[in-house]
Amino acid sequence: MKTHDRKFLLFGLVAILLLVSLPACSTGQADIGLNMAPMDKMPADVQSAPVTVQQSYQFALANPDIMQKIPCFCGCGKLGHTSNYSCYVQNADDKNNIAFDDHALGCSLCVDITQDTMRLMKQGKSPQEIRAYVDATYSKYGPSNIP
Repeated sequence: MKTHDRKFLLFGLVAILLLVSLPACSTGQADIGLNMAPMDKMPADVQSAPVTVQQSYQFALANPDIMQKIPCFCGCGKLGHTSNYSCYVQNADDKNNIAFDDHALGCSLCVDITQDTMRLMKQGKSPQEIRAYVDATYSKYGPSNIP
């Protein structure tokens, strides 16, 4: 095989790999594969935030049962936060009135914990397994905010 042919073949393989690895165009919900709140329910600051932050807010709002079992280790317990959920939602009542917390907009540790929770849920991990992973991975940053 000539050098020119090898370069062309290598270029073609790289192009195919890049195309396969690109995410499909979508609204961001279907391709995530998790229960997510609609973006139009999010505050303007969240809507203009980076995608990982947007997804974290959407996930937290749609999954309070799991998120209230997951701690945060950023020191936000001093703010009265009692779980990773508190980093996103101050209060939600039974009439769908939601008071968002803007803390996670500026805290990458909160978002990282939520992103790990999302990833582990997609892998089929139980809430207990997710909690154990979060404890083991993030406890080096500070105390848990779950009393």
